[in-house]
Amino acid sequence: MPEPTSTKPYLLRAIYEWCLDNGFTPYVSVVVDAQTRVPMEYVSDGEIVLNIGPLATSRMQMGNDSISCSARFGGAARELFIPISAVAAIYAKENGQGMTFETDRQPARAAPADSTETPGSVEPTEPPRPGPGKPTLRRIK
Repeated sequence: MPEPTSTKPYLLRAIYEWCLDNGFTPYVSVVVDAQTRVPMEYVSDGEIVLNIGPLATSRMQMGNDSISCSARFGGAARELFIPISAVAAIYAKENGQGMTFETDRQPARAAPADSTETPGSVEPTEPPRPGPGKPTLRRIK
């Protein structure tokens, strides 16, 4: 019998939909590596936290292997590509409820930011850290 597909992309989509249904803003914490396409100037300690709500993104696609969308950073539209395996957490900004995941990725080094402007789609707070074991639903804040 073949190995079943990962539950992670299905859980990400479920928490994303739950956030939208309840009027919350979905955020993801991402471990950035060579396969992840995000603005490196906003990466801190190999991670980035992104607002992936419909007001912050366009052309959002959450597949079984990746999340892709367009988002504005410092007023400029940027194309994002996030492998599902790089997502460390998804949660509602307003109450911190969500889910953390293990990642087997090694973070990339961030380039120094040459702008003091904070983009609208990046959360400046410390992202949640995934714990060991299976995905868990818990309050993150």
